[in-house]
Amino acid sequence: MANKKILIIDDDPDILNAAKIILEAHGYNTVTADGEDKGLTVFLKEKPDLILCDMMMEAVDSGASLTAKIRGHNKDIPIFLLSSIGNATSATIDISSYGFTGVFQKPFDPKSLIALVNKAFQ
Repeated sequence: MANKKILIIDDDPDILNAAKIILEAHGYNTVTADGEDKGLTVFLKEKPDLILCDMMMEAVDSGASLTAKIRGHNKDIPIFLLSSIGNATSATIDISSYGFTGVFQKPFDPKSLIALVNKAFQ
């Protein structure tokens, strides 16, 4: 998995750092962005293989807005909603209608995060 690059987008530096440490400890390359605008810039520059994206950053729907912009450039990249309301959101709305591949609940369990990412690359 050393050749797989993951973009983590979240406005919480603790989440960015924790996810980065966990993913890199399992052989993934990571890049981070702390908001919607920077997320798009990093996506276009780095061309990651998978994205973990928070929903609520600058605005309540920043993650959905960013996902729509990314989908304009790449319709196939896996984008997972990374949110403290992830489970509730996925239970009440069709997250794929917002461009998300799946959802991952914060705070996250490291083993579950790695399992999700590994499965996405199978």
